[in-house]
Amino acid sequence: MRRLAIPTLVFALIAGTAGIAGPASAAPAGTKGGGAGGYFTPGSDKKVILTDGADRRPGGRNAAEQQATADESRPGRYIVELAEEPLTSYAGGSSGLARTRPEAGDRLDVTSAPARAYRSHLDAQRSAVAAAAKVQVTAAYTTAFNGFSAKLTTEQVTALRADKRVRAVTASRALGTPTPPPTAPIATTPATATPEQRDQSAGADTAGRPDTPGKPGKPGPGTGAGMVIGVLDTGIWPESASFAKTMPAPANWRGTCQTGVAFVAEHCNGKIVGARYFADSWLAYGGTVPEGEILSPRDVSGHGTHTASTAAGLPLPNVTIDGRRFGPVSGVAPDAQIAVYKVLWGGMGYDADIIAGIDAAVADGVQVINFSIGSQLGDWEANTPIGIAFLNATLAGVFVAASAGNTGIVSGAISNAAPWVTTVGAAVTKLDEATVKLGDGTKLVGGSLDALPGGDSLPMVFGDQAGSPDLGAVYCEPGSLDSAKIKGKVVACALSDMFGSAAEIKAKGGAAMVVFDPVGNYRINSIFNFPVVYLPTEKQAGTLFNYLMRHPTDAKASVRSGGDGSSVPGLPSVADFSSTGPDKVTFGVFKPDLVAPGSDIIAAVSPAGNFGRNYDAYSGTSMASPYVAGSAAILRATHPDWSPGAVASALRTTATDTVGTTDPLEQGSGFINLAKATDPGLVIQPTAKELVTFSETAQPDGKELNLPAISLREYDGTRPVTVTRTLTNVGKTKETYRSSVSGLPGMKVTVSPASVTLAPGQSATVTITVRRGGAPWDRYVTGSITWQGKAHSARIPVAARPWGITPRPYADDGEEFGRMTNGAFGSVQPGFTGPFVGRSTGYTPMRRTSYSMPAGVYGGVFDPKATGVKKVDFTVPANTAGIVVETTTDDPNTNLDLYLYKGDKLIYSSDRYWTSTEQAYKFLPEPGRYTAYVFAQYPGSPVVDFQLGHAIIGRNTTYAGATLEAPASVERGLTYSFKLKPTKPLPEGDFWAYTEWSTNGTVVPGNLVYTQQSSWE
Repeated sequence: MRRLAIPTLVFALIAGTAGIAGPASAAPAGTKGGGAGGYFTPGSDKKVILTDGADRRPGGRNAAEQQATADESRPGRYIVELAEEPLTSYAGGSSGLARTRPEAGDRLDVTSAPARAYRSHLDAQRSAVAAAAKVQVTAAYTTAFNGFSAKLTTEQVTALRADKRVRAVTASRALGTPTPPPTAPIATTPATATPEQRDQSAGADTAGRPDTPGKPGKPGPGTGAGMVIGVLDTGIWPESASFAKTMPAPANWRGTCQTGVAFVAEHCNGKIVGARYFADSWLAYGGTVPEGEILSPRDVSGHGTHTASTAAGLPLPNVTIDGRRFGPVSGVAPDAQIAVYKVLWGGMGYDADIIAGIDAAVADGVQVINFSIGSQLGDWEANTPIGIAFLNATLAGVFVAASAGNTGIVSGAISNAAPWVTTVGAAVTKLDEATVKLGDGTKLVGGSLDALPGGDSLPMVFGDQAGSPDLGAVYCEPGSLDSAKIKGKVVACALSDMFGSAAEIKAKGGAAMVVFDPVGNYRINSIFNFPVVYLPTEKQAGTLFNYLMRHPTDAKASVRSGGDGSSVPGLPSVADFSSTGPDKVTFGVFKPDLVAPGSDIIAAVSPAGNFGRNYDAYSGTSMASPYVAGSAAILRATHPDWSPGAVASALRTTATDTVGTTDPLEQGSGFINLAKATDPGLVIQPTAKELVTFSETAQPDGKELNLPAISLREYDGTRPVTVTRTLTNVGKTKETYRSSVSGLPGMKVTVSPASVTLAPGQSATVTITVRRGGAPWDRYVTGSITWQGKAHSARIPVAARPWGITPRPYADDGEEFGRMTNGAFGSVQPGFTGPFVGRSTGYTPMRRTSYSMPAGVYGGVFDPKATGVKKVDFTVPANTAGIVVETTTDDPNTNLDLYLYKGDKLIYSSDRYWTSTEQAYKFLPEPGRYTAYVFAQYPGSPVVDFQLGHAIIGRNTTYAGATLEAPASVERGLTYSFKLKPTKPLPEGDFWAYTEWSTNGTVVPGNLVYTQQSSWE
């Protein structure tokens, strides 16, 4: 818990948290740095994530928090979903009103007579419902969602929920990441200006004209010609060369060009085929748009322009940014057209406005939607209003790609997890490494997109030693550094406002900037037009910081481009910021679906929000999602008869493993392979009926859906699980596919029939049975099932975790939820039904040893080799149930941190702010040598005295006697109490035990149980 990190990644990206906040107390008086303790400002235990375009200007980190939203009952803004189906899904049945839902392969026609008649019916019903509750409607929806948004009183909420014509009343909420106002002027250059005029008006960087020699793609199915991609985002910068092409509107296009401030009709040149903006709810709530925003489809931040050009920007032979050439760029589907739906204002948007954008996009006739917007720490419930709108869009034949989110620090923080949405994670596809070589020969490999000096070592200085600590010199804040102390030197800065820090060092004559993050963050790069290297890991921060402390006057460093590849496992690999599964909302839906390029992506941006640049590098799942959207446009152009589900299946079953992991919780089906997806052989897609049933279920599971993945997040491991999948041949010839299973150790998986022979268009249903053999409880086992034909191959990922004694919404890393309990009032929540038999090891004492060590740097960064760190090794034997390590000190002015390693691998860190009572633990650890490092982050005296306790609890060992009181039988999902009472009084101190359960002879690992004698007195 130090100063929070900041600079550059997505609107699907919000701050993540790590650890559990401990008891807080004030730091000692007389601390360093503007009243803050130590070198780095204390905050909370949040690790702030870099944002793609949300923090590209000085002061961006101080942007306001998202606006408050109503809860489920108090007065506020609400979305009301009416009971009747919208145009996209109405299948007939009302007297005199013909079906409007398109047949499979057809498209919704909102201009048809049946559609007009049914829309009039919905309008009348909505008016009647609103009048009955005396509600003034803010926005109305009829195409992809039937309902309205409005400001409601508590009484109106109650009345509407009691109305049988109403399906749901949901509190409106805001999504996105707030951005500061732009600093560059907003251009109003007409879209018909020459490329040279556009370049001159928009900033110093340029792009090659689309009609200059290069490698522009030829129009055709392979480039998405005839397809329209709807981009729901921050708008678009129409003068960009990525959109500078006059094109006719495709057949049946029904959209419009909504003009507004700095946006005229000529900006819709055909490449930008339509543009709208939606701010009714924002204006109704706050009265005005955020400072710097404008009421028009124009993008002032850059995010929407970046996603649109990534999906469908024109091919350009070369892009120059700040005088440096970055080579050619192109959208994935360069001949697809773009429809703009501005739904974010200052980086934030209300779901009510977003639904209006979805409604309009479907009515206008888009074939693909890109949604690079997400929720704080992912989705928390199934079938949200936005999710329902996307379902109805899917039923109308619209493919939806959406970003998974950028909270990779917390597993399960998946945004846009609805099964009908293709949820996209981010992959690293370019190294963009840089190396910092310190004066002692240590090499630190980080990242950079800037030109670096290379050559001989230069003097290096820590920002804190080269300016005013009270002005934020440790972060190289603007105005904090002394030019005489940094001129010609490499300046090391803790991570904060990287753009502001770089500008400060550049203005005062520094040679380069090396940024380190005291709390560890994500591998990410930005373009600073100045030599900048970012070292993202906490380990690197500790190495650099302690080198600077050892060399306050003679530190040196060389900074060069390139590295040894150690910053990533290989290419492509899953980006460390990319949100990982499981989907914490439903047990049987697998997310993310796949990963696509999302790191250091150069594309068009808004110069108003990007230092006058026309092009810039962003990273995030926001960048990966439009890659998939563009790919979907190509597949839809190639296969006009394919449904959104078929497109999604083709992309997923042909994806390939990333480097460094085959875990579907991280990579989904794998890395996108568009070339193979155009001819997948088989598709596996859910029916409309299946999806509608899922959407109407209060707590849906999802494993029954015919999706190209199998998720068994919390299944009953005492019984086999059977699911079915229907395979359809979309190839041109008859083919036999034989199934095989890979991975899934400890699981018994059978596929019946083992092989299927299918003619073109023919389908077959296979039964897949999963049985737990020797697989661990409460742990994921992953693998895949592949159907291999002569010319094609289709693979689906499988992840299964049998629920033992506590359900876990997250992955297997980090905390052991519900695993540790007090023996006086223990509890279990079994995932099975049947007899319940327990046994215990009895209690073993926590063994404590007193240590002393010399103090290190006050308020520094952990490094195993630094002064102020005590290393304690211990051996963990086989069949160990758990290890628990704790620190304490009697000195109220000392703050200790605790790190548990096995070899070079960090197992657990406990570094809560200002408490020395730290605890690290591991359940069912691998045997071997472990090391505990105790770090005196704030030493209270020159010599630090502390106690280190550890308990190694054997799984099959007998300790001091204890009596286990537990129920004789249990029912899945219910919570039961148990006690583990010592048979005789315990000595002073803490004691630990292991409790194991079994049902019908099947053993289930239980709890780590702690107690003290005082618990029984």
